[in-house]
Amino acid sequence: MTAAAAGRVIAQFLFCAIVMVLAAMPILAQSEGPYYEIETLNPGLGEVPATIDRRTPRTAMVSFLQAGEAGDWVAAAHNLDLSDIPDAEQSERGPALAEQLHAVIERKALLDWSLLIDRPDALQVSGDRNASQAGEPRRSLLLRDLPLGIAPAAIRLNRVKAGEADPLWIFPPETVANIPALHERYGPSRFERLLPAPLRDDAFWGLMWWELLGLPLLAVAAIALASFVHRTLQWIGHRLRNPLTTAILRATRTPIVLASVTTLVWYVTHHVFVFSGNIDVVVSPLVAVGFVTALLMLIVNVVEAILDALITPGEDVDLTREEQAEKRTIATRINAGKRIMVVVVFLVGAWIVLSTAQVFRGMGPSLLASAGLLTLLFGFAARDILANILASLQIALNQSARVGDRVVYKDELCHVERIHLTYVQLRDWDGTRLIVPVTEFISETFSNWSLQDPAMLRILRFKLDPRADVDRLRETFHDILRELSDGELGAELGDVSEAVVNVAGQDVFGIDVWFSTPCKDPNTSWEVACTVRERLVARAAEIERESDAVIFPAAVPAEAA
Repeated sequence: MTAAAAGRVIAQFLFCAIVMVLAAMPILAQSEGPYYEIETLNPGLGEVPATIDRRTPRTAMVSFLQAGEAGDWVAAAHNLDLSDIPDAEQSERGPALAEQLHAVIERKALLDWSLLIDRPDALQVSGDRNASQAGEPRRSLLLRDLPLGIAPAAIRLNRVKAGEADPLWIFPPETVANIPALHERYGPSRFERLLPAPLRDDAFWGLMWWELLGLPLLAVAAIALASFVHRTLQWIGHRLRNPLTTAILRATRTPIVLASVTTLVWYVTHHVFVFSGNIDVVVSPLVAVGFVTALLMLIVNVVEAILDALITPGEDVDLTREEQAEKRTIATRINAGKRIMVVVVFLVGAWIVLSTAQVFRGMGPSLLASAGLLTLLFGFAARDILANILASLQIALNQSARVGDRVVYKDELCHVERIHLTYVQLRDWDGTRLIVPVTEFISETFSNWSLQDPAMLRILRFKLDPRADVDRLRETFHDILRELSDGELGAELGDVSEAVVNVAGQDVFGIDVWFSTPCKDPNTSWEVACTVRERLVARAAEIERESDAVIFPAAVPAEAA
C-alpha cells in the first residue's frame, strides 16, 4: 500500500468517527441533561394553583407541605407525577395519594433541608454530603429511604420538563407507586382513625392532641408492665430449687424487664399510636437502644451466672486444685468469649442505633467535620477503659493468669477469682478480695504457681543458733514429712524425696536454715507449710529440753527487731 492510499484510509476512518460522535451527541445530551423529559404532566388534574411553586426542590417541598397543612389535597396533588395513572382517574386518586404521602413524610421522613437547595438546578456549591456531586446540577434528589419489604422504598424529587414548559421539581412515578404501601405501614393506625377529630388536631410543637395525651399513658403502661414482669420473675425465682436455674433467672430478670418494656413501646408506636416525626425521631432510636441493651445485658448476665456456677460451685470449692486445671482453662475461655461478645454486641448495637436514628442522617457535613475532634475527646475520656478492656483480652488470650490460678501479687497469696473487662478480682488467703485494674495487674510482676506444674516447694526459713545440730534437725524434718504423708495431709504432700535442708546464710545473730517442703497443690501448700512449721518448732523445743542443746538463738527484743 502506497503512502497516498494509507492517507486516504486514515482520512475515511477519521471522517466516520466524527460522524458517529456528532450523531451520538443529541442522545448523550438528552441522557446527561439536568432534567428528565416527559410528554405531558398530569393533564387530568387541571390548572396548577398559584400556591404551588415547583421551580426549586425547596419551594416544591414547602408548597406541598403548606397545601397539606391547609388540607388542600387537590393543590398538593400537583406535586406528584401521576403519569402511571389514567388521565380520567388523576383528579380522584391524585388528592388521596397526596394526603397519604403527606402523612408518611410528617411521621417518618425527617427531611434534611440542607439537601433541598433553593436553586432550580439544585446545584450544590459546597458542603454536600457527596463531594463527588458538588458543583454539578442535579436532576434527582433522594430525600429518604424507608424500609418496605425486601428493598427500601425511596422518596425522591425529580426535575422534569414537559414539552416546552420550564423544568420543575416533582415526586416521580416510582415514589407515587409506593405511596399506598408506605401509608399502610407508616400512616395513621386504625385506632388513631377512630379517635375524635379534635384529638387529631394540631396542638403545639408540631404534635397532635392525642400524642400529648398518649405519651404519658404510654409511660404509665411501661412502668406498670415493668413492675408486673419484675414481680412475676421474682415470684418464680422464690419457687425454684436448682441453684444454677435460680442464678440464671436472677441474671435474666433485668434484661427481660427491659425487653418487655421496649417491646411494648415498639408495638404501641407501630400499631396503636404511630407518632409523628418529632416524636418518632427520638422513640425509634430509644427502642433500638432498649433492645440492644437488653441483649447485651442478657449475654453478660447469663455468662456471669454460668461462670459463677463453674468457678464457685461452693464456698469451699477452689479451682486452684490440680484436678481443676481443665475448669480453670474453660472458665478463662468463657471470660474471653464474654468480652468478645460484649464488644461485638456493642458495635452491632451502635450500628443499629445510628442507622435507626434518622436524626443523624442530616448531620453529614457537620458530623464529618467534627469527627476528628469527637474521636480525640472520646479517646481521651475513655483511654483508661479501653486500655483495661484490651489488657483483659490480652490476659485471656495469652493465659498468663487463668481464673482459679494461685498467684502471689505484691507479696499477697491470692487466687484469681474473676477477670472482668476493667479489673481483676483476687481472693486473698484469708478470704478478702483485692480489686486490681487490669492494666496495673499486667504491669506488675507476679508469681503464678498454677501456670505449668502445680507442684512446688514451700521454704520454711529459720534463724538458728550457730551451735544448732543441723543434721539432727534434718532427720527430724524428714520424720515429720513421713508422718504427715501417712496421715490426712498425705494427699497434699509432694514427693518427700525432694525435701531438703540447707544452711542458706549466717550473720551475727546465727545461721539461716531453709527447710524445703514439697507440696503437690498450691491451693493447700500454705496449710501444709504451717503444719510442718508447727511440728518442727515443737520438736526443736523438745530437743532443747531433753539434751540441753542450743537450737534457737537467745536474742533480746531489741536485737530481734
